[in-house]
Amino acid sequence: MNRFTIAMGGALVAGLMSAAPSAVALDSPALSMARQLNEAFIEVADKVSPSVVVIEVTEKPSADDSDEQGSFWGRRRRRGKTQHPRKMEGEGSGVVISEDGYILTNNHVVENAEKIEVRFQDGRLFVAGVKGVDPESDVAVIKIKAKGLTVAKLGDSDATRVGEFVVAIGAPFQLNYSVTVGHISAKGRSFPELGGDQDFIQTDASINPGNSGGPLVNLYGEVIALNAMIEGMHTGIGFAVPINLARRVSEHLIKDGSFARTWIGVEIDELGGNPDYMGLDKKFAPDAADGVVITGIRTDGPAAKSDLQPGDVVVSLDSKPIKTARQLKETISLLKPGHVLALGVVRVNQHLTVKVTTAPFPITGTIAQSAQSPKGDAGPPTFGLSVQAVTRDLADDYGVEPNAGVIVKEVEEDSPAEDRGIRTGDLITRVNGQRITSPKQFLEALRKADAKRGITVNLRSDKSSRFLILKDDDQ
Repeated sequence: MNRFTIAMGGALVAGLMSAAPSAVALDSPALSMARQLNEAFIEVADKVSPSVVVIEVTEKPSADDSDEQGSFWGRRRRRGKTQHPRKMEGEGSGVVISEDGYILTNNHVVENAEKIEVRFQDGRLFVAGVKGVDPESDVAVIKIKAKGLTVAKLGDSDATRVGEFVVAIGAPFQLNYSVTVGHISAKGRSFPELGGDQDFIQTDASINPGNSGGPLVNLYGEVIALNAMIEGMHTGIGFAVPINLARRVSEHLIKDGSFARTWIGVEIDELGGNPDYMGLDKKFAPDAADGVVITGIRTDGPAAKSDLQPGDVVVSLDSKPIKTARQLKETISLLKPGHVLALGVVRVNQHLTVKVTTAPFPITGTIAQSAQSPKGDAGPPTFGLSVQAVTRDLADDYGVEPNAGVIVKEVEEDSPAEDRGIRTGDLITRVNGQRITSPKQFLEALRKADAKRGITVNLRSDKSSRFLILKDDDQ
Protein backbone atom coordinates (compact mmCIF):
# COMPACT_ATOMS: atom_id res chain seq x y z
CA MET A 1 0.00 0.00 0.00
CA ASN A 2 2.85 2.43 0.85
CA ARG A 3 4.61 1.84 -2.47
CA PHE A 4 1.35 2.37 -4.32
CA THR A 5 0.65 5.59 -2.44
CA ILE A 6 4.09 7.04 -3.15
CA ALA A 7 3.88 6.18 -6.84
CA MET A 8 0.48 7.79 -7.22
CA GLY A 9 1.30 11.08 -5.52
CA GLY A 10 -0.48 12.65 -2.58
CA ALA A 11 -2.96 14.94 -4.37
CA LEU A 12 -4.28 12.25 -6.65
CA VAL A 13 -4.58 9.75 -3.81
CA ALA A 14 -6.48 12.27 -1.75
CA GLY A 15 -8.88 12.81 -4.65
CA LEU A 16 -9.47 9.11 -5.03
CA MET A 17 -10.00 8.66 -1.32
CA SER A 18 -12.57 11.43 -1.21
CA ALA A 19 -14.43 9.87 -4.14
CA ALA A 20 -14.43 6.33 -2.74
CA PRO A 21 -17.33 6.56 -0.27
CA SER A 22 -19.83 7.92 -2.81
CA ALA A 23 -18.68 5.45 -5.49
CA VAL A 24 -18.89 2.40 -3.22
CA ALA A 25 -21.89 3.48 -1.14
CA LEU A 26 -21.46 0.65 1.34
CA ASP A 27 -24.93 1.18 2.78
CA SER A 28 -26.75 1.51 -0.57
CA PRO A 29 -30.00 -0.39 -1.24
CA ALA A 30 -28.31 -2.24 -4.09
CA LEU A 31 -25.57 -3.64 -1.87
CA SER A 32 -28.11 -4.47 0.81
CA MET A 33 -30.06 -6.57 -1.71
CA ALA A 34 -26.86 -8.23 -2.91
CA ARG A 35 -25.97 -9.16 0.68
CA GLN A 36 -29.43 -10.64 1.17
CA LEU A 37 -28.96 -12.77 -1.96
CA ASN A 38 -25.54 -13.77 -0.69
CA GLU A 39 -27.10 -14.92 2.59
CA ALA A 40 -29.76 -16.83 0.65
CA PHE A 41 -27.13 -18.94 -1.13
CA ILE A 42 -25.38 -19.61 2.19
CA GLU A 43 -28.64 -20.63 3.86
CA VAL A 44 -29.52 -23.00 1.02
CA ALA A 45 -26.10 -24.68 1.20
CA ASP A 46 -26.31 -24.99 5.01
CA LYS A 47 -29.85 -26.38 4.85
CA VAL A 48 -29.38 -28.94 2.08
CA SER A 49 -25.79 -30.20 2.56
CA PRO A 50 -26.61 -32.50 5.55
CA SER A 51 -28.93 -34.47 3.24
CA VAL A 52 -26.31 -34.76 0.47
CA VAL A 53 -23.97 -37.75 0.39
CA VAL A 54 -20.77 -38.65 -1.41
CA ILE A 55 -21.04 -42.08 -3.03
CA GLU A 56 -17.78 -44.00 -3.37
CA VAL A 57 -18.01 -46.97 -5.72
CA THR A 58 -15.69 -49.88 -6.37
CA GLU A 59 -16.66 -51.38 -9.69
CA LYS A 60 -16.34 -54.91 -10.94
CA PRO A 61 -12.95 -55.84 -12.45
CA SER A 62 -12.21 -54.42 -15.87
CA ALA A 63 -9.72 -55.66 -18.44
CA ASP A 64 -9.09 -52.11 -19.64
CA ASP A 65 -5.40 -51.30 -19.27
CA SER A 66 -5.70 -47.53 -19.10
CA ASP A 67 -4.55 -45.99 -15.84
CA GLU A 68 -7.48 -43.65 -15.55
CA GLN A 69 -10.79 -43.20 -17.23
CA GLY A 70 -12.95 -40.11 -17.40
CA SER A 71 -16.61 -40.44 -18.25
CA PHE A 72 -19.27 -38.04 -19.37
CA TRP A 73 -20.74 -38.20 -15.87
CA GLY A 74 -18.30 -39.49 -13.28
CA ARG A 75 -14.64 -39.76 -12.46
CA ARG A 76 -13.12 -43.21 -12.06
CA ARG A 77 -9.59 -44.09 -11.11
CA ARG A 78 -7.67 -47.36 -11.15
CA ARG A 79 -7.01 -49.21 -7.91
CA GLY A 80 -3.48 -50.56 -7.76
CA LYS A 81 -0.80 -50.51 -10.46
CA THR A 82 0.04 -54.13 -11.17
CA GLN A 83 -3.28 -55.90 -10.73
CA HIS A 84 -4.85 -57.23 -13.96
CA PRO A 85 -7.72 -57.15 -14.47
CA ARG A 86 -7.94 -54.20 -12.12
CA LYS A 87 -10.85 -52.74 -10.24
CA MET A 88 -12.15 -49.28 -10.91
CA GLU A 89 -13.03 -46.74 -8.28
CA GLY A 90 -15.52 -43.96 -8.89
CA GLU A 91 -17.29 -41.22 -7.04
CA GLY A 92 -20.68 -39.61 -7.38
CA SER A 93 -23.23 -37.89 -5.24
CA GLY A 94 -26.70 -38.57 -3.89
CA VAL A 95 -29.50 -37.14 -1.81
CA VAL A 96 -31.31 -38.66 1.19
CA ILE A 97 -35.05 -39.10 0.63
CA SER A 98 -36.06 -40.99 3.80
CA GLU A 99 -35.05 -40.98 7.46
CA ASP A 100 -34.40 -44.73 7.35
CA GLY A 101 -31.72 -44.65 4.67
CA TYR A 102 -33.10 -44.49 1.13
CA ILE A 103 -30.86 -42.39 -1.12
CA LEU A 104 -31.57 -41.10 -4.62
CA THR A 105 -28.79 -40.98 -7.21
CA ASN A 106 -28.07 -41.66 -10.90
CA ASN A 107 -28.11 -45.14 -12.37
CA HIS A 108 -24.75 -44.59 -14.06
CA VAL A 109 -23.13 -43.90 -10.67
CA VAL A 110 -23.89 -47.40 -9.32
CA GLU A 111 -24.72 -49.57 -12.34
CA ASN A 112 -21.47 -51.59 -12.27
CA ALA A 113 -20.85 -51.40 -8.53
CA GLU A 114 -19.29 -54.25 -6.61
CA LYS A 115 -19.11 -52.21 -3.39
CA ILE A 116 -20.80 -48.92 -2.48
CA GLU A 117 -19.90 -46.67 0.45
CA VAL A 118 -21.81 -43.55 1.43
CA ARG A 119 -20.13 -40.66 3.24
CA PHE A 120 -21.99 -37.85 5.00
CA GLN A 121 -20.84 -34.29 5.56
CA ASP A 122 -20.12 -35.05 9.24
CA GLY A 123 -17.81 -37.92 8.26
CA ARG A 124 -20.12 -40.86 8.94
CA LEU A 125 -19.53 -43.76 6.56
CA PHE A 126 -22.02 -46.48 5.60
CA VAL A 127 -22.01 -49.46 3.27
CA ALA A 128 -24.94 -49.29 0.84
CA GLY A 129 -26.83 -51.74 -1.32
CA VAL A 130 -28.71 -51.11 -4.55
CA LYS A 131 -32.48 -51.15 -4.07
CA GLY A 132 -33.35 -50.60 -7.72
CA VAL A 133 -32.15 -48.96 -10.93
CA ASP A 134 -33.85 -47.53 -14.00
CA PRO A 135 -31.46 -46.93 -16.92
CA GLU A 136 -34.19 -45.26 -19.00
CA SER A 137 -34.42 -42.29 -16.64
CA ASP A 138 -30.87 -42.68 -15.22
CA VAL A 139 -32.35 -42.92 -11.72
CA ALA A 140 -31.28 -45.32 -8.95
CA VAL A 141 -32.12 -45.84 -5.29
CA ILE A 142 -29.57 -47.20 -2.82
CA LYS A 143 -30.16 -48.11 0.84
CA ILE A 144 -28.08 -47.84 4.00
CA LYS A 145 -28.87 -49.09 7.51
CA ALA A 146 -29.49 -45.88 9.40
CA LYS A 147 -32.19 -44.01 11.31
CA GLY A 148 -33.03 -40.37 11.86
CA LEU A 149 -31.29 -39.05 8.78
CA THR A 150 -31.79 -35.50 7.52
CA VAL A 151 -34.13 -35.74 4.54
CA ALA A 152 -34.00 -33.38 1.58
CA LYS A 153 -37.15 -31.49 0.67
CA LEU A 154 -38.23 -32.38 -2.86
CA GLY A 155 -39.75 -29.58 -4.92
CA ASP A 156 -41.88 -29.41 -8.04
CA SER A 157 -39.74 -29.43 -11.17
CA ASP A 158 -42.74 -28.62 -13.36
CA ALA A 159 -43.11 -25.31 -11.52
CA THR A 160 -39.50 -24.22 -12.08
CA ARG A 161 -38.92 -21.32 -14.43
CA VAL A 162 -36.16 -20.62 -16.90
CA GLY A 163 -33.87 -17.96 -15.44
CA GLU A 164 -34.34 -18.72 -11.76
CA PHE A 165 -31.35 -19.21 -9.48
CA VAL A 166 -30.25 -22.75 -8.62
CA VAL A 167 -27.52 -24.26 -6.47
CA ALA A 168 -25.67 -27.51 -7.27
CA ILE A 169 -24.11 -29.51 -4.45
CA GLY A 170 -21.87 -32.53 -4.95
CA ALA A 171 -18.38 -33.97 -5.12
CA PRO A 172 -16.75 -32.89 -8.40
CA PHE A 173 -13.25 -34.32 -8.91
CA GLN A 174 -13.35 -35.70 -5.31
CA LEU A 175 -13.80 -32.18 -3.94
CA ASN A 176 -16.56 -33.16 -1.54
CA TYR A 177 -19.45 -30.79 -0.80
CA SER A 178 -18.63 -28.25 -3.45
CA VAL A 179 -21.36 -25.65 -3.96
CA THR A 180 -21.87 -23.86 -7.29
CA VAL A 181 -24.48 -21.31 -8.29
CA GLY A 182 -26.20 -20.67 -11.60
CA HIS A 183 -29.57 -20.52 -13.31
CA ILE A 184 -32.02 -22.78 -15.05
CA SER A 185 -31.02 -22.25 -18.67
CA ALA A 186 -33.80 -24.30 -20.29
CA LYS A 187 -36.31 -27.07 -19.68
CA GLY A 188 -37.41 -30.11 -21.68
CA ARG A 189 -34.03 -30.79 -23.31
CA SER A 190 -33.87 -34.11 -25.16
CA PHE A 191 -31.14 -36.13 -26.87
CA PRO A 192 -32.56 -38.90 -29.08
CA GLU A 193 -29.14 -40.52 -29.43
CA LEU A 194 -29.16 -41.30 -25.70
CA GLY A 195 -32.50 -43.09 -25.75
CA GLY A 196 -34.58 -43.36 -22.58
CA ASP A 197 -36.64 -40.65 -20.94
CA GLN A 198 -35.88 -37.23 -22.40
CA ASP A 199 -36.80 -34.29 -20.21
CA PHE A 200 -33.57 -32.77 -18.92
CA ILE A 201 -33.34 -29.44 -17.15
CA GLN A 202 -30.39 -27.44 -18.49
CA THR A 203 -28.32 -25.33 -16.08
CA ASP A 204 -25.21 -23.18 -16.10
CA ALA A 205 -24.42 -24.01 -12.47
CA SER A 206 -21.00 -25.63 -12.68
CA ILE A 207 -21.36 -29.43 -12.88
CA ASN A 208 -18.35 -31.69 -13.25
CA PRO A 209 -17.53 -35.41 -13.00
CA GLY A 210 -18.53 -36.46 -9.49
CA ASN A 211 -21.60 -34.20 -9.32
CA SER A 212 -23.72 -37.00 -10.78
CA GLY A 213 -26.70 -37.85 -8.59
CA GLY A 214 -26.30 -34.74 -6.46
CA PRO A 215 -29.11 -32.22 -6.07
CA LEU A 216 -29.91 -29.13 -8.08
CA VAL A 217 -31.69 -26.90 -5.55
CA ASN A 218 -33.83 -23.77 -5.79
CA LEU A 219 -33.62 -20.84 -3.36
CA TYR A 220 -36.36 -22.39 -1.24
CA GLY A 221 -33.97 -25.21 -0.43
CA GLU A 222 -35.99 -27.68 -2.52
CA VAL A 223 -34.39 -30.30 -4.75
CA ILE A 224 -35.77 -29.73 -8.24
CA ALA A 225 -33.46 -32.09 -10.20
CA LEU A 226 -30.62 -34.63 -10.02
CA ASN A 227 -27.44 -33.48 -11.77
CA ALA A 228 -26.70 -36.03 -14.47
CA MET A 229 -24.39 -34.99 -17.31
CA ILE A 230 -22.38 -32.24 -18.96
CA GLU A 231 -21.84 -31.07 -22.53
CA GLY A 232 -18.05 -31.09 -22.57
CA MET A 233 -15.76 -29.74 -19.89
CA HIS A 234 -15.92 -26.10 -18.78
CA THR A 235 -18.78 -25.21 -21.13
CA GLY A 236 -21.29 -24.04 -18.55
CA ILE A 237 -23.83 -26.47 -20.00
CA GLY A 238 -25.09 -29.17 -17.66
CA PHE A 239 -28.22 -31.32 -17.56
CA ALA A 240 -30.26 -32.71 -14.69
CA VAL A 241 -33.12 -35.21 -14.31
CA PRO A 242 -36.29 -33.41 -13.14
CA ILE A 243 -37.20 -34.39 -9.61
CA ASN A 244 -40.84 -35.11 -10.51
CA LEU A 245 -39.68 -37.87 -12.83
CA ALA A 246 -37.03 -39.10 -10.37
CA ARG A 247 -39.58 -39.17 -7.55
CA ARG A 248 -42.10 -41.24 -9.53
CA VAL A 249 -39.43 -43.70 -10.60
CA SER A 250 -37.93 -43.96 -7.10
CA GLU A 251 -41.30 -44.82 -5.57
CA HIS A 252 -41.52 -47.84 -7.86
CA LEU A 253 -37.89 -48.78 -7.24
CA ILE A 254 -38.41 -48.76 -3.48
CA LYS A 255 -41.63 -50.75 -3.70
CA ASP A 256 -40.89 -53.17 -6.54
CA GLY A 257 -37.17 -52.87 -7.27
CA SER A 258 -37.91 -51.81 -10.85
CA PHE A 259 -39.98 -49.37 -12.87
CA ALA A 260 -42.19 -50.97 -15.55
CA ARG A 261 -43.32 -48.63 -18.31
CA THR A 262 -46.19 -49.03 -20.70
CA TRP A 263 -46.41 -48.00 -24.33
CA ILE A 264 -48.73 -47.92 -27.32
CA GLY A 265 -46.03 -48.13 -30.01
CA VAL A 266 -46.08 -44.71 -31.63
CA GLU A 267 -43.51 -42.13 -32.69
CA ILE A 268 -44.54 -38.57 -31.90
CA ASP A 269 -43.56 -34.94 -32.41
CA GLU A 270 -44.69 -31.51 -31.22
CA LEU A 271 -47.24 -29.60 -33.28
CA GLY A 272 -47.41 -26.25 -31.50
CA GLY A 273 -44.60 -23.89 -32.50
CA ASN A 274 -42.81 -26.51 -34.60
CA PRO A 275 -41.66 -24.96 -37.91
CA ASP A 276 -41.64 -28.41 -39.52
CA TYR A 277 -45.44 -28.42 -39.27
CA MET A 278 -46.06 -24.84 -40.35
CA GLY A 279 -49.52 -24.70 -41.86
CA LEU A 280 -50.42 -28.26 -40.86
CA ASP A 281 -52.67 -27.02 -38.06
CA LYS A 282 -54.51 -24.74 -40.51
CA LYS A 283 -54.80 -27.34 -43.25
CA PHE A 284 -55.53 -30.56 -41.39
CA ALA A 285 -56.16 -29.62 -37.76
CA PRO A 286 -57.37 -26.01 -37.44
CA ASP A 287 -58.68 -26.68 -33.93
CA ALA A 288 -55.40 -28.20 -32.73
CA ALA A 289 -52.96 -25.32 -32.36
CA ASP A 290 -51.35 -27.40 -29.61
CA GLY A 291 -51.16 -31.14 -29.73
CA VAL A 292 -48.96 -34.06 -30.64
CA VAL A 293 -48.49 -35.37 -34.18
CA ILE A 294 -48.38 -39.15 -34.65
CA THR A 295 -45.40 -39.44 -36.99
CA GLY A 296 -45.07 -43.23 -36.91
CA ILE A 297 -46.81 -46.40 -35.74
CA ARG A 298 -44.93 -49.57 -34.87
CA THR A 299 -46.39 -52.64 -36.52
CA ASP A 300 -45.53 -54.66 -33.39
CA GLY A 301 -47.11 -52.19 -30.97
CA PRO A 302 -50.65 -51.83 -29.55
CA ALA A 303 -51.50 -48.79 -31.71
CA ALA A 304 -51.13 -50.89 -34.88
CA LYS A 305 -54.24 -52.81 -33.77
CA SER A 306 -56.24 -49.62 -33.36
CA ASP A 307 -57.68 -47.05 -35.76
CA LEU A 308 -54.86 -44.57 -35.05
CA GLN A 309 -53.10 -43.32 -38.19
CA PRO A 310 -49.85 -41.47 -38.95
CA GLY A 311 -50.69 -37.80 -39.29
CA ASP A 312 -53.32 -37.83 -36.54
CA VAL A 313 -52.96 -34.96 -34.07
CA VAL A 314 -53.59 -36.05 -30.48
CA VAL A 315 -55.27 -33.29 -28.45
CA SER A 316 -56.51 -35.24 -25.42
CA LEU A 317 -56.02 -38.46 -23.49
CA ASP A 318 -58.93 -39.78 -21.40
CA SER A 319 -60.58 -36.35 -21.77
CA LYS A 320 -57.54 -34.49 -20.41
CA PRO A 321 -55.87 -31.98 -22.78
CA ILE A 322 -52.54 -32.99 -24.33
CA LYS A 323 -50.23 -30.20 -25.49
CA THR A 324 -46.71 -31.65 -25.58
CA ALA A 325 -45.04 -34.87 -26.67
CA ARG A 326 -43.44 -35.23 -23.24
CA GLN A 327 -46.83 -34.97 -21.56
CA LEU A 328 -48.28 -37.69 -23.78
CA LYS A 329 -45.30 -39.98 -23.33
CA GLU A 330 -45.16 -39.60 -19.54
CA THR A 331 -48.90 -40.00 -19.09
CA ILE A 332 -48.95 -43.24 -21.06
CA SER A 333 -45.80 -44.65 -19.44
CA LEU A 334 -47.33 -44.33 -15.96
CA LEU A 335 -50.54 -46.17 -16.85
CA LYS A 336 -50.93 -49.86 -16.09
CA PRO A 337 -50.66 -52.40 -18.94
CA GLY A 338 -54.11 -53.26 -20.24
CA HIS A 339 -55.52 -49.78 -19.70
CA VAL A 340 -57.88 -48.83 -22.53
CA LEU A 341 -57.13 -45.18 -23.17
CA ALA A 342 -59.25 -42.84 -25.26
CA LEU A 343 -57.22 -40.56 -27.52
CA GLY A 344 -58.94 -37.46 -28.83
CA VAL A 345 -57.47 -36.87 -32.30
CA VAL A 346 -57.94 -34.44 -35.17
CA ARG A 347 -57.68 -36.05 -38.60
CA VAL A 348 -58.15 -33.85 -41.66
CA ASN A 349 -60.58 -31.55 -39.86
CA GLN A 350 -62.44 -34.43 -38.22
CA HIS A 351 -62.57 -34.86 -34.44
CA LEU A 352 -62.38 -38.54 -33.54
CA THR A 353 -61.92 -40.70 -30.46
CA VAL A 354 -59.52 -43.60 -30.93
CA LYS A 355 -59.17 -46.30 -28.28
CA VAL A 356 -55.81 -47.99 -27.72
CA THR A 357 -54.91 -50.62 -25.12
CA THR A 358 -51.58 -50.09 -23.38
CA ALA A 359 -48.99 -52.87 -23.14
CA PRO A 360 -45.72 -53.39 -21.21
CA PHE A 361 -42.85 -51.53 -22.80
CA PRO A 362 -40.49 -53.99 -24.54
CA ILE A 363 -37.22 -54.14 -22.66
CA THR A 364 -35.11 -54.99 -25.69
CA GLY A 365 -35.07 -53.55 -29.17
CA THR A 366 -35.38 -50.04 -30.51
CA ILE A 367 -37.68 -48.24 -32.88
CA ALA A 368 -36.98 -49.80 -36.26
CA GLN A 369 -35.44 -47.65 -38.95
CA SER A 370 -36.55 -47.70 -42.56
CA ALA A 371 -35.55 -50.76 -44.57
CA GLN A 372 -32.89 -50.37 -47.22
CA SER A 373 -32.39 -52.20 -50.48
CA PRO A 374 -29.89 -51.85 -53.30
CA LYS A 375 -30.29 -48.57 -55.13
CA GLY A 376 -31.71 -48.59 -58.63
CA ASP A 377 -30.99 -46.25 -61.48
CA ALA A 378 -31.06 -42.60 -60.56
CA GLY A 379 -34.21 -40.72 -61.45
CA PRO A 380 -35.07 -37.04 -61.46
CA PRO A 381 -34.88 -35.95 -57.79
CA THR A 382 -37.75 -34.14 -56.08
CA PHE A 383 -36.91 -33.17 -52.48
CA GLY A 384 -34.02 -35.53 -53.23
CA LEU A 385 -36.38 -38.44 -54.00
CA SER A 386 -36.91 -40.67 -56.99
CA VAL A 387 -39.64 -43.30 -56.88
CA GLN A 388 -40.90 -46.25 -58.86
CA ALA A 389 -44.15 -48.16 -59.20
CA VAL A 390 -44.85 -51.20 -57.04
CA THR A 391 -44.58 -53.99 -59.58
CA ARG A 392 -45.56 -57.54 -58.69
CA ASP A 393 -41.91 -58.49 -58.19
CA LEU A 394 -41.27 -55.45 -55.99
CA ALA A 395 -44.44 -56.17 -54.04
CA ASP A 396 -43.08 -59.63 -53.26
CA ASP A 397 -39.62 -58.28 -52.43
CA TYR A 398 -40.93 -55.67 -50.00
CA GLY A 399 -43.93 -57.55 -48.68
CA VAL A 400 -46.53 -55.01 -49.83
CA GLU A 401 -49.64 -55.05 -51.99
CA PRO A 402 -49.47 -53.92 -55.65
CA ASN A 403 -50.72 -50.34 -56.09
CA ALA A 404 -50.25 -49.73 -52.35
CA GLY A 405 -48.05 -46.71 -53.07
CA VAL A 406 -44.69 -45.97 -54.67
CA ILE A 407 -41.31 -47.38 -53.68
CA VAL A 408 -38.45 -44.98 -52.92
CA LYS A 409 -35.83 -45.89 -55.49
CA GLU A 410 -33.12 -43.42 -54.53
CA VAL A 411 -32.48 -40.73 -51.94
CA GLU A 412 -30.08 -37.96 -52.88
CA GLU A 413 -27.27 -37.28 -50.40
CA ASP A 414 -27.74 -34.19 -48.20
CA SER A 415 -31.27 -33.73 -49.53
CA PRO A 416 -34.41 -32.84 -47.52
CA ALA A 417 -35.56 -36.45 -47.90
CA GLU A 418 -32.32 -37.81 -46.42
CA ASP A 419 -32.43 -35.24 -43.60
CA ARG A 420 -35.90 -36.48 -42.64
CA GLY A 421 -34.79 -40.11 -42.56
CA ILE A 422 -36.38 -41.41 -45.78
CA ARG A 423 -34.51 -44.45 -47.08
CA THR A 424 -34.39 -46.53 -50.24
CA GLY A 425 -37.15 -49.12 -50.09
CA ASP A 426 -39.63 -47.04 -48.09
CA LEU A 427 -43.21 -47.16 -49.39
CA ILE A 428 -44.87 -43.74 -49.84
CA THR A 429 -48.64 -44.08 -49.55
CA ARG A 430 -49.91 -40.47 -49.31
CA VAL A 431 -48.73 -36.94 -50.17
CA ASN A 432 -50.61 -34.01 -48.62
CA GLY A 433 -53.33 -36.43 -47.60
CA GLN A 434 -53.84 -37.70 -51.16
CA ARG A 435 -53.55 -41.45 -51.74
CA ILE A 436 -50.64 -42.30 -54.09
CA THR A 437 -50.63 -45.44 -56.25
CA SER A 438 -48.25 -44.50 -59.09
CA PRO A 439 -45.18 -42.34 -59.82
CA LYS A 440 -47.38 -40.14 -62.01
CA GLN A 441 -49.70 -39.37 -59.09
CA PHE A 442 -46.66 -38.75 -56.91
CA LEU A 443 -45.23 -36.16 -59.33
CA GLU A 444 -48.62 -34.52 -59.80
CA ALA A 445 -48.99 -34.13 -56.05
CA LEU A 446 -45.53 -32.56 -55.84
CA ARG A 447 -46.26 -30.10 -58.65
CA LYS A 448 -49.21 -28.78 -56.65
CA ALA A 449 -47.11 -28.44 -53.50
CA ASP A 450 -45.37 -25.37 -52.12
CA ALA A 451 -41.77 -26.55 -51.66
CA LYS A 452 -41.02 -23.76 -49.19
CA ARG A 453 -44.00 -24.52 -46.95
CA GLY A 454 -43.48 -28.24 -47.37
CA ILE A 455 -45.54 -31.35 -48.05
CA THR A 456 -46.90 -34.04 -45.76
CA VAL A 457 -45.80 -37.60 -46.54
CA ASN A 458 -47.16 -40.89 -45.22
CA LEU A 459 -44.80 -43.82 -45.68
CA ARG A 460 -44.18 -47.36 -44.48
CA SER A 461 -41.04 -49.36 -43.82
CA ASP A 462 -40.34 -52.79 -42.35
CA LYS A 463 -41.53 -52.14 -38.83
CA SER A 464 -43.49 -48.92 -38.82
CA SER A 465 -45.71 -46.50 -40.67
CA ARG A 466 -44.67 -42.86 -40.43
CA PHE A 467 -45.85 -39.34 -41.09
CA LEU A 468 -43.46 -36.48 -41.76
CA ILE A 469 -43.01 -33.09 -43.38
CA LEU A 470 -40.67 -32.48 -46.32
CA LYS A 471 -39.48 -28.94 -47.00
CA ASP A 472 -36.85 -27.51 -49.33
CA ASP A 473 -35.33 -24.54 -47.50
CA ASP A 474 -33.30 -23.60 -50.59
CA GLN A 475 -36.41 -22.84 -52.61
